[in-house]
This record gives sequence, structure tokens and C-alpha cells, in this order.
Amino acid sequence: MKAGFGKTDITPRVGVELFGFGPYRNRKSIGVRDILEARTAVFECGGKTAVLVTLDLGGIYIPEVIAKIRSRIREKHPGLQDHDIMISTSHTHSGPAASPCNNGWGVTDPPWLALLPGKIAASAEQAFANLEEVRVSQAEVPCRHLALNRVYDRDAPPLEDVLREDWEPAKPELTDTVCRVIRFDSVKTGKLAGFMAYFGCHPVVCCVSNRYLHGDYPGVAMHTLMREFPGSVGMFLQGAEGDVNSGCVHKGEQESLLALDVFAGRFSNAVRNGLNQAQELKIDSLQAVSKIFPFSANEIFTREKLLEIRAQQEAVLAAPDAHEDDYNCQMAAVYLQGIDRCLENLEREGFVIPAELHIIRLGPLQFMGAPFEIMQAIKNDIVSASAAPYPMVMSLTNGACGYAPDNGSLQRKGNSCGDYAAFMTPLIFGHLPFADIHNELVRCMIELERELPSA
Repeated sequence: MKAGFGKTDITPRVGVELFGFGPYRNRKSIGVRDILEARTAVFECGGKTAVLVTLDLGGIYIPEVIAKIRSRIREKHPGLQDHDIMISTSHTHSGPAASPCNNGWGVTDPPWLALLPGKIAASAEQAFANLEEVRVSQAEVPCRHLALNRVYDRDAPPLEDVLREDWEPAKPELTDTVCRVIRFDSVKTGKLAGFMAYFGCHPVVCCVSNRYLHGDYPGVAMHTLMREFPGSVGMFLQGAEGDVNSGCVHKGEQESLLALDVFAGRFSNAVRNGLNQAQELKIDSLQAVSKIFPFSANEIFTREKLLEIRAQQEAVLAAPDAHEDDYNCQMAAVYLQGIDRCLENLEREGFVIPAELHIIRLGPLQFMGAPFEIMQAIKNDIVSASAAPYPMVMSLTNGACGYAPDNGSLQRKGNSCGDYAAFMTPLIFGHLPFADIHNELVRCMIELERELPSA
């Protein structure tokens, strides 16, 4: 088979707001700690072609941008279909926002956003230009000292604890404890042309106090390894990070920047071990398929219920002591925008939330993307039901539709992380909460897998 790799710088200008961590934080960047990149792999096998793009971004919450990226790539490669192009984001919270409007989670910079599709397409063009015969190898290696489950475990332990080399969470089994590493070696030169690291964990080592642009622990780790292997392109594949945080989170800026190097070092060590241990795979087929599935919305959130919530938020803003620096007032402003979009979506689509699922199968390797922040239990069920030898369930692929909470977190009413994922985030971003996303996502992904065309 053939593969080619390319990368382009997508770092915005200093001064743009950073994505995430709450309403109207005004997190304006003051410098670049590490550049952000679009990194692209192109695969050719058996007369078929597929493109996999990874981005050092929090997510692309604008469907039109995903469509434009695909269109720009297809302009020069008209034989490709949309289902041949998968676009995934790392979910770094130290990059710019790509949201449809100012919903409080960072103001999107219009010039940067306008240039983004062209820059991403340029990385794909590099990858097409670099197509060559490759040997493909993979390994699954331990990666236990990075992450914890923020819904079911204690979030944000003391910094002195997590910086210990032997630190790991109380419940490691509720996180990814291994990292899958895939390497692509040039048949002609014998050198490493590209590599991929699949692992599920929020890139939030640097948190709300951080003002520097960077790709957090996976971005820094990929750059470390690319320097060790000149000419190679390293791609991070974000797994089921919906309920998984890095061990360091919610610390001060300087403490976070210190921890960033530690956590990036831990991740690069795991990936390096995988590169050293990878065993060659036989790749004799390439297939791709995608489909928009209707996911059920929670029918409790009727028009009347949404209007009731809107009235409650308007009352918060109408209180005599209301002030723009007050968190409740900031959240009320966010909810008012989101609820208006929920009402529009309810009228247009009813209690249905459409979302694209996408699979690229490369021999025994299977990339399974969905536009959600997927929780670990859902990923585990998809992996158990999949027929692929090496299934990889990837979050925030081809867009962003909020969280996919697991059944357990939905039942844990009163848990701040569970409520945030299940109820708050959908209203923030303007769609109704899901009714049964755990079971529906597993069923739909396996249904899509069965629709893969024959080799």
C-alpha cells in the first residue's frame, strides 16, 4: 500500500481568544508556547484512496467549515467522496474557538477561520505529493500515568501528587490505560514517514488561567517525536475523552506550564515505546463509509420547558444585583443564546439530533469517528461489539455535537461533571439533550460497520 503525510501551521495570531473552560472568560492569548498544526495522512490501497486529517483544535462546531474543508480537498481530487475524508480534532483548550457564534466559550476570529480550510487542504496536498510505498506496523503499549475519570473518580488531585513518576488514578480501569501506536515506514528509504498515536484524554493540562497557544500534552508530544524523527509527521487520534481529564487540570498558569512538559513527556515516552515495539501488519484493503444517523433527543425538553428555562435565565439577568462579572449572569447569557437555537432546531427537526458517523478501515485497522465527546463506557461497548481486529473509536470527528454521556453518568443526577455533559453542554451549544445516546451510538456505529463495502 501507499501512504503520504503532510502538515501545515494553523496557529492563529496572538490575541485571539482561547476555547473552553466557561462563559466569557476573555482568555486572550499572549504568546505561542507551541504551534498548532493540521496533519494529514493519505492512504492508497486496492485502487481506493482515503484522507485522514487531525487538527490541534478544540473542535469544529460549524458544519459548514467541515463541508468547506472537504470541498477544498476534493477540488484537486474530484474522485474522492465526502466519506473518503475524515477530519478529527484533538480538543486542546489552548487553541482558538471554531464556534458558530459567540456562545461564551471563546470568540472565533473571522480571518483565521476564513483561512483555515485552505491551510488544511494544503496539508492534504503535501500528503498526496508524498505518497509512497510503506510498511505499516502497530503496537499497544501501557500509558497509565496521564489520565483520570472525572465523573467517577476524584478530579484535579494536588499537583505534587500527579507530578510523581508513579502517580496513577484511583480507578485507572475507567480510563485508557494503553496507547495504540501505528507507524508507517518508507519502503524506499527505510525511514519513518509518519506515525499515529491513539489515546483518549482531555488535553487540559493547561487550564483556564493559561494564556498561551499550544496543542497541550498531545501536541507537544507529537512535536517532540517529530524532532527525533526528522521528516516524519506525527498524528494524535483523540479517543474517548468525554469523561477523562489529564491528571493535572485547574491549576495556575505557571504550574500548568511546568506540568505540560511532564505530561507531554509521559505521553511521548509511551508513543516512543510503541514505535520501538510495533509489529508489521498486512494491509491489503481500504474501505470507507459514512452516514448521518438520527439520534433521539430527550422529549422532556418541550417548547414549553425551553421557554420556562429561558424565563428563569431572564430572571437571573433582571435581578437587582446582576453584574456581568457574576458567573450566574454569564451562564444566563449563554443559555439564552443556546435555548433560542434549541427552539429553532426543535421546530425544524423535532426530537431528533442528526450526526454523521464515519469509518475508515485500513486492513485490520479501523478508524471509527463520531462528532461527540465520547465517554469511556460507550467506547468499550463499541470495541466489544466491533468485528475489526483493531477498532479505534475517535471523538470530535467531522464536527462537534457536544458530549455522548454514558448510561451511568446520566443516572448520576447531581454529579457536576455528569450534569454538565448530559444537560448543560447541549443547551449551551444549542441542541436538545440526548435521550439514549449510549445505546444508540453503539448500535449505529456497529450498523455502519456492517455497511462497509467489500474489499
